[in-house]
Amino acid sequence: MSDFVIVDGNQLENMPQTKPVVSIVNVVASASVDQRMDLNEITRTFPDVEYHPDQFPGLVFRLKSPKTATLIFSSGKMVCTGAKSEEISRKAVQTVVQRLRKGGIKIKKDAVVEIQNIVASINLGGKIQLEQAARTLPRSMYEPEQFPGLIHRMLDPKTVILLFSSGKLVCTGAKKEPDVYRSVNNLHALLEEKNLMIYE
Repeated sequence: MSDFVIVDGNQLENMPQTKPVVSIVNVVASASVDQRMDLNEITRTFPDVEYHPDQFPGLVFRLKSPKTATLIFSSGKMVCTGAKSEEISRKAVQTVVQRLRKGGIKIKKDAVVEIQNIVASINLGGKIQLEQAARTLPRSMYEPEQFPGLIHRMLDPKTVILLFSSGKLVCTGAKKEPDVYRSVNNLHALLEEKNLMIYE
């Protein structure tokens, strides 16, 4: 989609307005059931969990639906990764607690879930002039010999966005889905305003 502006009877093409395409790829949530857990008992009850105490202090409880992995620690704390939305993340933790209870593991309280980090990949639909962006965008770091992307720290909402010249972004650090969209739209507007986008 392009906007056209008529100047002196001539039709000039204005900046094409692309809309960023955002996909949430991973939601990391922490949870707690506020009690000690016997990980050996869980391993005996659920033989398909992964538990290697010599390598890692937590146990990995994988779900096929929703496809997630939940780490369970003996302190009763959990970390769920792999969900594609906040809602799925919460549902995954609830499902794990329900399965444990069904398997005879006594859990008194329901898990209290907190979203820690939402990772999203974004396509802006045009290329980004990274070197100019590095000079123009505040709180940015760009060292192409070490990493091909520009690292931009946004203050409001507090997120970190990796920008690649292809127009692809990775947004991390958001704790709520609307913050992902707000970060991306703020950055996209800034890139367009500073003429840092190239549209073919």
